[in-house]
Amino acid sequence: MSGLKLFRTTRSGVTEVTPRLAEVEADVQGLVEAHMETLLGVRFLASEYGTGPVHRGKIDSLGLDENGSPVVVEYKRGVDAGVINQGLFYLSWLMDHRAEFEYLVRDRLGATAAAQVLWSGPRLICVAGDFTRYDVHAVREHRRSIDLVRYRLFGTDLLGLETVASVSGGTQALRRVRRQAVAQAAADLQGASMVELASAVDEVLLGLGDGVNRVERKQYRAYQRLRNFACVCPPQRSKLLVYLKVEPKDIDLVPGFTRDVSGLGHHGTGDLEVQLRTSRDVERAQDLFRASYAAA
Repeated sequence: MSGLKLFRTTRSGVTEVTPRLAEVEADVQGLVEAHMETLLGVRFLASEYGTGPVHRGKIDSLGLDENGSPVVVEYKRGVDAGVINQGLFYLSWLMDHRAEFEYLVRDRLGATAAAQVLWSGPRLICVAGDFTRYDVHAVREHRRSIDLVRYRLFGTDLLGLETVASVSGGTQALRRVRRQAVAQAAADLQGASMVELASAVDEVLLGLGDGVNRVERKQYRAYQRLRNFACVCPPQRSKLLVYLKVEPKDIDLVPGFTRDVSGLGHHGTGDLEVQLRTSRDVERAQDLFRASYAAA
């Protein structure tokens, strides 16, 4: 991984763990597919999925992410200039075969998951040994959601993943229009103060780092790196609920501000609920926002 060095510490000193690539591409694919939800935040659906006699291809992996977006995952052992175009080819095929994909989701995950597939946000994740600057530039020119993920193996039991580039689908103008429409609708219902609070939270979450994508769902708005790190529900009359990927047991919970919702049903993802009522609450929550961003 770029610039990253890993060392094993002992009483006598430190020993560098040399990074390496997989022997064959199938080793990377098998490892990710076996632990896809943990590694990528994507529920695994199928491997080497055939695209029929016309396209005559096989999609390395198909999955469904935390927000219900269809995901195509393509793997390369090292550097391969064709991985993005190949993935986009399969993503295009997927968009033309929605019913077939929903049938697959229904078969693997059930009818509820199939009914909630988010076709407005299909994603392509490319996992490879490395990418060129031309790859990074290319994904920024496309109007699809694409993540470039670099892997490295360390020793016999360590895997490293690094997001090299992450781009959300759609244009900035379309996102601004949608954002303004959502804000206006909320203003009509909840009043200006909660809308201003939601706008402040949006600015903070998007500003945590490069490659933060915002995914709109009816019940919540997700903020995503490779995985969700925050989910913001529509403003209530007097508070804004944010769910974070922070382990509640690792922090001191404050009644009326933070709550452990692990095992409780709620919209979005994350086991820590943060209740925001004022701009001061947003400031209090920033360390939690950063911790969740880092975990993602």
